[in-house]
Amino acid sequence: MIQQFDSLIEMMEVFSDEQVCIDHLRAIRWKDGAYCPHCGSTKVYHFKDNRTHKCGDCKSRFSIKVGTIFEDSKLPLRKWFMAIWLITSHKKGIASTTLAKDIKITQKTAWFVLHRLRHASRTKSFQRPLQGEVEVDETFHGGKEKNKHSDKCQNKGRSPVGKTVIWGALERDGEFRAKKIDSLKSVKAEVIANVAPGSNVMTDEFAGYKGLQGTYNHHTTNHTAGEYVKNFYNHTNGIEGAWSLIKRQIYGIHHWVSPKHLNRYLNEMTWRYNRRDSDEGPRVNDLLGCVEGRLTYKALKA
Repeated sequence: MIQQFDSLIEMMEVFSDEQVCIDHLRAIRWKDGAYCPHCGSTKVYHFKDNRTHKCGDCKSRFSIKVGTIFEDSKLPLRKWFMAIWLITSHKKGIASTTLAKDIKITQKTAWFVLHRLRHASRTKSFQRPLQGEVEVDETFHGGKEKNKHSDKCQNKGRSPVGKTVIWGALERDGEFRAKKIDSLKSVKAEVIANVAPGSNVMTDEFAGYKGLQGTYNHHTTNHTAGEYVKNFYNHTNGIEGAWSLIKRQIYGIHHWVSPKHLNRYLNEMTWRYNRRDSDEGPRVNDLLGCVEGRLTYKALKA
């Protein structure tokens, strides 16, 4: 049975021991029936310890953790559940140093735990194109040039030189997507890949979006001239607010994020943003429903 809870203290009262956590994870992961994580067979036998299972076809023995982000973790599921609550409940996420103190683990372990949770929050595939009214924008990730040593300073003005480009699209009353891209030259291609033809696309005056009109109803605002809203309809204020939340997390919580792992942090941020209207408990259970797929420390550091 899937447990319900509305606060952290209530969650820890519900998950009083490891077996309750195992039963809860099993109820979510196997809601459509048990299966073998090795071969996919549904011919599964259950041992009396209520923790171990065996596949009737490939003969492999496994626990409910095998094939998930929890595989080979020495941490009890109770601590994992606390970490999930903290990363899904805090609007700007949580730093590994803070998580380490909160659940009494090392900072290195906390860093790996958070990255495995970000791995779970990744968007498996963009199956449905955004449609209707879609705000599109880009932003830059990287330190201020004035704070860099002179030998590392690449950008003397406001150009993106020395910075990482992040592209995003927000469907009004719908999904927000963000990803690291290689160059500003690909922003138009990202619109075509993620937005349904015929949609109303709102952008600023950036020249990279020229040519969208026809396939889309393209509306622009001239930020350079101080224009931010036109006809109460044409604006990118929604996605600008999302960028503000993302940057407050990066600079206020983590202080620095490497371009190598940037997409993982964006996965976490967009996952949480898209569920901002959900209650706390359902958000935890939602992430527990996404834990399929192992992430090893070696693969993370590669």
